[in-house]
Amino acid sequence: MFDKILIANRGEIALRVIRTCKEMGIKTVAVYSTADRDSLHVRFADEAVCIGPPPSSESYLDIPKIIAACEITNADAVHPGYGFLSENAQFSKICGENGIKFIGASPEMIEGMGDKASAKATMEKAGVPCVPGSPGLLKDLAHAKETAKKIVYPVMIKATAGGGGKGMRVVWSEDEMEEHWNSARQESKAAFGNDGMYMEKFIEEPRHIEIQIAGDRYGNACHMSERDCSIQRRHQKLVEEVPSPFMTQKLRKAMGKAAVKAAKAVKYEGVGTVEFLVDKNRDFYFMEMNTRIQVEHTITEEVINYDLIKEQIKLAAGDKIEGKEYIPQLHAIQCRINAEDPHNDFRPSPGKITDYHEPGGHGIRIDTHVYAGYVIPPYYDSMISKLITVAQTREEAITKMERALEEYFIDGVKTTIPFHRQLMKDPEFRKGNFTTKFMDTFKIK
Repeated sequence: MFDKILIANRGEIALRVIRTCKEMGIKTVAVYSTADRDSLHVRFADEAVCIGPPPSSESYLDIPKIIAACEITNADAVHPGYGFLSENAQFSKICGENGIKFIGASPEMIEGMGDKASAKATMEKAGVPCVPGSPGLLKDLAHAKETAKKIVYPVMIKATAGGGGKGMRVVWSEDEMEEHWNSARQESKAAFGNDGMYMEKFIEEPRHIEIQIAGDRYGNACHMSERDCSIQRRHQKLVEEVPSPFMTQKLRKAMGKAAVKAAKAVKYEGVGTVEFLVDKNRDFYFMEMNTRIQVEHTITEEVINYDLIKEQIKLAAGDKIEGKEYIPQLHAIQCRINAEDPHNDFRPSPGKITDYHEPGGHGIRIDTHVYAGYVIPPYYDSMISKLITVAQTREEAITKMERALEEYFIDGVKTTIPFHRQLMKDPEFRKGNFTTKFMDTFKIK
């Protein structure tokens, strides 16, 4: 087992990793930018190293500085959390070259799964259902139009190096193709330094359902049930739950089998997810594999009663998987609390938290790094807290979430708490009648 782990991240996920490390008897090192010097992950780590000014490119994305922090603190492993360098093949490779264990996927696996076109080809070869689309990257606009005719409109053009909804466009007819083709490539080039595009059939009214997986270096893999992430805005998740209200035992078995097949096809080592689109007929299609811990890992932990960060660390140290194929006996929901104004197109709302009160009680979990007096910096993702409820049934979990949201006060900045309060009361949401298009028509009061 590792002696000391450096957490190459910030905020709630850094604090989350620190807590598990302490329980495992592993020393921890926090890294932080000057904007995060007062964050709780800095306070509770055994050691802390400042790695630069606020911009991510000069701190949390600066690989030489993070490697240097490992060297001066004698950290023998790095946990990248999610975001930042968590799916950066170069960082994984450099860690290995410096004798530091990267707690995540290998460089080859990250490259293979990070490139969406090659990932899809790998899954098709493994027999995992995939959305009909181009066999590889599109050469040019003419090739895009020709491919769209074969697939049949509507289609979606997607950046091969994409993520977070960038470089994605739905095209409903050939008349729209040129405009969307140009804008998607420009956006992708600016965001990822890569304007490679591929195409898929656009699945109308889909569910976004992902399967939690784990694999070890000995070729074993398992799944830990599903999560429904369909409540999202501009491809950014807002609410997640497990089990999915759309799920059946037959579908869970089929999707779980496909996810394990996907993991074994790439000899997956670590904890990750296989993400699927599920249409109204419950036909499912591979979307992507995330080779890291997910923001919403919390709800899976609650229903299977197991620490997924601990599993990640143990697998990286060479242990065999302890997991098995789970059937959820409880229901858990997570609301992402962002420092955003839901009444102003979810505009970010950084600033000082003047008053802070968390809800409590049975079945309530909060993962956060903020407190009264904390200043939310404007440089990073706006998520400041994750509120999780767990209960015997979905109805009870929603009711518990309603109560928890009423108790949750964060003053001084705008947050998405009012949006979540309204969502929990929405009749269609409570019935489980929603797709990824739910937010297109949801009116925030």
